[in-house]
Amino acid sequence: MTDSSTTPPHAPVNGTDWPRAIATVGGLGFVRVAPGTVASIAALPVAWLVMEFGGRSSGRFWLLFLAIFTAAVGAWACELYSRARVDPDPSECVIDEVAGQLLICAFLPFPPTFWGFLLAFVLFRVFDITKMWPINWVERNVPGGLGIMADDIVAALIGSVIIAILANLGTV
Repeated sequence: MTDSSTTPPHAPVNGTDWPRAIATVGGLGFVRVAPGTVASIAALPVAWLVMEFGGRSSGRFWLLFLAIFTAAVGAWACELYSRARVDPDPSECVIDEVAGQLLICAFLPFPPTFWGFLLAFVLFRVFDITKMWPINWVERNVPGGLGIMADDIVAALIGSVIIAILANLGTV
């Protein structure tokens, strides 16, 4: 195995570019400033489209399905990519932000609004960046591609609880 300083991040992983393309969301992870935030923003129009065209119940189902699918495929891709880079959590792996952002958006009330999506974005980014407990525990204790994905999923779930509470209070 080579060390990450000699393995360029743009090099194919195991002879293919698929894991790198998925883990970095088509290269968004290589954006110089705030790649995780950029990936979260990129997920918002996808979430809106799924909610808008799926309708009240189907939209939520398909958004949850898409979040889970993205997390599963992302865990696989991040596992291969991080092994090839010899880095347990490469900063350019941003598929976890996409999965987390999709997940928290699935808990927004219907119909989706700009302010709801803004709230979901801010809550997710705050929890993902600050890594408060239990997010920091997950980040430290769950290894590999699953670990790369899991802390963002936990951040999204914490934000989702807040959104659900606010929605029940009628403030979202």
